[in-house]
Amino acid sequence: MLEKDLNKINAKEVVPGFKVKVVHSEHMTLTYWDINAGSSLPEHSHPNEQVTNMIEGEFELTIDGESKILKPNSVVIIPSNANHSGKAVTDCRIIDVFYPIREDYR
Repeated sequence: MLEKDLNKINAKEVVPGFKVKVVHSEHMTLTYWDINAGSSLPEHSHPNEQVTNMIEGEFELTIDGESKILKPNSVVIIPSNANHSGKAVTDCRIIDVFYPIREDYR
């Protein structure tokens, strides 16, 4: 068993207002986001499948041109290579899971 303490992982600001703590398993990457209200994530895509779990706040997520407001307990699956972007409506906490590992987050 490999245990990680999120309190001991330093957060990195990937884009302005998006701070993340990253944990890797053998085949997946888990990201724990703290996002400031009004912060925007530019449109992008990646070969990894992504599962987004909304923990706190409201986040507008756009996937392939379709937008939805995510609220706590929302779970969204983003297919590999799908164009997506987002904006924090309020301060947010989100957990994302990626398969396979996000090598660019190592």
